Amino acid sequence: MPDDAAAARAAAEEESAFSHPAVDPDSTAAYGDDPDQLIDFYAPRDLEPTATPVPLVVVLHGGAWRAPYDRRHISPFADFLARRGFAVASVEYRRGRLIPAQGGDGGGEGGAVAGRWPDTFDDVAAALDALPALAREALPQADPRRMVITGHSAGGHLALWAAARHCLPADAPWRTARPALLRGVVALAPIADFEVADKLDVCGGAVRQLLGTGEKFADRRPYADPALLLPTGIATTLVQGRADLDVPQVVAESYADAAAKAGEMVGLTLLEDVGHFPLIDPAADACAVVAEEIAQLAW
Repeated sequence: MPDDAAAARAAAEEESAFSHPAVDPDSTAAYGDDPDQLIDFYAPRDLEPTATPVPLVVVLHGGAWRAPYDRRHISPFADFLARRGFAVASVEYRRGRLIPAQGGDGGGEGGAVAGRWPDTFDDVAAALDALPALAREALPQADPRRMVITGHSAGGHLALWAAARHCLPADAPWRTARPALLRGVVALAPIADFEVADKLDVCGGAVRQLLGTGEKFADRRPYADPALLLPTGIATTLVQGRADLDVPQVVAESYADAAAKAGEMVGLTLLEDVGHFPLIDPAADACAVVAEEIAQLAW
């Protein structure tokens, strides 16, 4: 259990990250018929009309794949990247449903289940497949040949997974014949290794809620766990706070170790005295580090 000081710091970091007003996108496009199948687009700020096309950053939000957390909470981060000169596409996807409390008197326990199998994966695959055409229309300033995927926490998992679709089992419906045309992936405190995350009960057992329990968990892991989808051949950097209580450092380290065993070098940037949320908090120094990591791959 974290000590009182660590818990208080983590709470303050979360409060800061969620204190920023949501930033409306410049435009929104649908990639499917479900209300959650949307992509918000943020144009690069202060860019001259004749300027050279800029990299496109795809953002996948976190929130343990649970319904209460949507792309609005990461919109200040998307806007932050746009102000750094990137074109940004922030992807929404279907998440775990809210389970009502049991009992007619409102008693009992309810809450949000993490993720929806296979809907969450269907959506991320469909969004990435539709993105080049949608971005050409919504963001003419963007250069899709310089695309980087980033994501935070559960979104970091989805970013790693999206870049590894060519490594999926042959019978996976999301498998692609070749690697995506990406400059790279920057995964922020990602839930990158399901075995380790499960042992640590990350986000209250979220990975088992996502995949299912018992045999379902074992059977679905090869289709969903980034640590089993290596090597990807795509430049990958993980950014992780050493003081992260939500997704501990060892999860990212385990993924990096698995990549090394598969013959692939994955960058791992560890930030001292940084927890889970400063990575997407425009007011935090860690957020500037993230933008620099993206720039190193994108440009």
